[in-house]
Amino acid sequence: MHALSPERPDAAPGLHAIPADHAACRAAIRAGSRSFHAASLLLPPSVRQAAYGLYAFCRYSDDAVDDAAAHTRAGTVARLEARLARAYAGAPADSPADRALADIVSAHAIPRALPAALLEGLAWDAEGRRYETLSDLRAYAARVAASVGAMMTLIMGVRDPAVLARACDLGVAMQLTNIARDVGEDARAGRLYLPLAWLRAEGIDPEAFLAAPEASPALARLVARLLGVADGLYARSEAGISGLPLACRPAIRAARLIYAEIGRELERGGLDPVARRARVSGSRKALLLLRAAAPRPALAGPSGPALRETRFLVEAVADHGGMRRPAWWDIAGQAVRVLDMIEVLRERESLGHAALARESLGHEAS
Repeated sequence: MHALSPERPDAAPGLHAIPADHAACRAAIRAGSRSFHAASLLLPPSVRQAAYGLYAFCRYSDDAVDDAAAHTRAGTVARLEARLARAYAGAPADSPADRALADIVSAHAIPRALPAALLEGLAWDAEGRRYETLSDLRAYAARVAASVGAMMTLIMGVRDPAVLARACDLGVAMQLTNIARDVGEDARAGRLYLPLAWLRAEGIDPEAFLAAPEASPALARLVARLLGVADGLYARSEAGISGLPLACRPAIRAARLIYAEIGRELERGGLDPVARRARVSGSRKALLLLRAAAPRPALAGPSGPALRETRFLVEAVADHGGMRRPAWWDIAGQAVRVLDMIEVLRERESLGHAALARESLGHEAS
């Protein structure tokens, strides 16, 4: 059903989604991920709406594969691929998430390779694929999580390959954290994501663990090792946040802090992901949101190449082209950039005044 048809009078000209669709997408994120929803509250409204639409499609796709019977999952993935093709053709399926996605990929020039990578990762889930090495696991995380990080970066108006590489780092880190947290839950559902080579090196038989998952010092070492890899990627991702628009940085930093905190909760629980599922409390999330929103100096620019496993996502954006920086004659575009620079200078000036005030108070107290 096309957006301009008389049956969808509430849709803006040229768009497919109506306000009710956006409300449904917002409800999906609130119900599906409290951590992502909390972080999203710091996004500018225009970016937040697109983020909700993107999340709703990703959430719907993931749930569709998870909820399907084992013998129907391949067909489920095929139907999702057909829905993606319809969204890119401008004729989305009759669903809030599909209509929102059709608008998003058009408005933000998102190459089809990015959401297609997500569906490929879900196809790997559908076939029950396991991962021999860390690189194999990162290839899976690149598809189901780094692809989303890259799409979010495009929604925020950034196409710089270096920033995209760091966004992919963050996506992989989040997925590794999820895997570490959900080891027990996944095993009880017959799923195993820990690298098989790691399990064997610790003397854990994969089939025996799936049959009777239990905590052990060996499993704790594996979880700690996986969290260590995630923490290294969280650290790499931080520099990329400086390449995002100023108004978007607090939300992405909040997501990074909240997900990393899941790892800290695992550590506080003795690195046992079988007996309990680590959760970040609401009060702790509130503190992390305040920390993310606090002014802070920008770090040095992103450095280092993309992970080998995520490089195809960055290259897909470069090959696609899409929106560029405003040309010198684009007065409106240049004005936005100048205003952003002014905000950065104000932030730095504020930090400088705060430092001087602290120094003055120190002298008075001495």
